[in-house]
Amino acid sequence: MMIQTKQDILGVLNMPEETFWAEVAPAARKVTQEHFGDSLMVTAMLAYSNICKNQCLYCGMRAGNQIPRYRIPPAEILELSQRARADGLSRMFLIAGEDKNYGFDNLLTLVSGLKKQGFAVSLAAGELEKSQYQELHDTGVEEYVLKFEMSDPASFNRLNPSTDFHKRMERARWIKETGMKLGSGNIVDWPGQSQEELIQDILLMKELDISWAPNIPFLPAMGTPLAGEKRGDFLLNFKEIAILRLMMPHIKITAQQPGYDGKGGLSNTQGNLDAVACGANLLFCDLLPDAKANDFRPVDGRNVSGMKHCQDVADLTGLTLDL
Repeated sequence: MMIQTKQDILGVLNMPEETFWAEVAPAARKVTQEHFGDSLMVTAMLAYSNICKNQCLYCGMRAGNQIPRYRIPPAEILELSQRARADGLSRMFLIAGEDKNYGFDNLLTLVSGLKKQGFAVSLAAGELEKSQYQELHDTGVEEYVLKFEMSDPASFNRLNPSTDFHKRMERARWIKETGMKLGSGNIVDWPGQSQEELIQDILLMKELDISWAPNIPFLPAMGTPLAGEKRGDFLLNFKEIAILRLMMPHIKITAQQPGYDGKGGLSNTQGNLDAVACGANLLFCDLLPDAKANDFRPVDGRNVSGMKHCQDVADLTGLTLDL
């Protein structure tokens, strides 16, 4: 099964649920096996700061939200990562709010230290200057994650008032010009999203030639202007996962997804199994200390778990873990 055009995407999005799970999801899972074998990728994740200067209307870490804030210094992070390396993990995803006061030199020190430990490094630190992206690449960052969230410029500018769509796309271009891979994606079924906008999101991911799709459905976050909205359509999210797999066989797609019962956050076992069944292949092992884990909350009940959860998902799917 091939997905290439807008009409192909539309056909899957409008497909009855039973048909999707019987025909499209298995085709997407088969493509995943052909390109990644019988394994699930696991990446260590460490959220080094939950401080953010931005006021995105949907994010629980927006500057105006009253939540406990933290910054973890490089030395503490490198101690945590060394333990993860000893456990066999070889990929690290560093993520933070857009914390301009963390110190760019500290970030370079952190990346350099992780490279010395033997990690492949992905980083999400928001919108930076062109020269800073180049420095990160030169220090060893292989992949930079900058989500576009929504592809319609007017919608993006309304929901992300601290920046604008042109600036976001400019940064995406700069990232790729350095030689880093680009991880980017959308929020599925955010309040007011049209089907046309969702299709354009998918086509933009193809146009950007992304290496990783970190998409999730819209999940309300306390204290935000959208806190009272209903969660996004999980089936639409699973359909997008399958479409992306069939369009871009080689990319990573986040399998840490919520489930219909609303329990367990992004580590809901059934949600993760459903995501794997339709083509997702990437799980996270969260290295955040328990005292800080609840404070890194772009969405409510994030709950990204550790290695036991990853192993449980692998066991239930009959797959092995690629560390």
